Amino acid sequence: MMQKEFTAVTRAQTTLSRSFRVLLAGLGAASLAACGGSDRPKADMAASQVNTIGVNSYLWRASLETVSFAPLLQADSAGGVIVTDWYANPSNPNERVKVTVTILDQDLRADALRVAASRQVAQGGGWVDAPVQAATVQKLEDIILTKARDLRRKAVAS
Repeated sequence: MMQKEFTAVTRAQTTLSRSFRVLLAGLGAASLAACGGSDRPKADMAASQVNTIGVNSYLWRASLETVSFAPLLQADSAGGVIVTDWYANPSNPNERVKVTVTILDQDLRADALRVAASRQVAQGGGWVDAPVQAATVQKLEDIILTKARDLRRKAVAS
């Protein structure tokens, strides 16, 4: 008789233990499900760090728009480098400029952008290097940053 009672108690304990484990597993799954769900914040595609092309896409597009007055010699979106060919303004054909834009970071920040310009003037039938005013380079950087911020603002608004 004792053996039957012991077996019945052991079966009851085993059943209770299995039920307890199933209950624990169910509670664990329910608590994990509560962490997710439809209340997740949506991805902010207008974030300051948008870089599916290797660099910040707002800075990239703004840079391309800004230097679109000149023919492109090189545009590397993975490395973040844009180099124009020499451009001579039709109203001043004795002077030409070449611009290089480098995007240094994936964030939309002022220090993530570097602009370099070269200038040449016609002299004696050839081109001679001439200095570029620092204000000119600074103005180009400001234009690019302003356009990039405007592009981001438009993306946030839509």
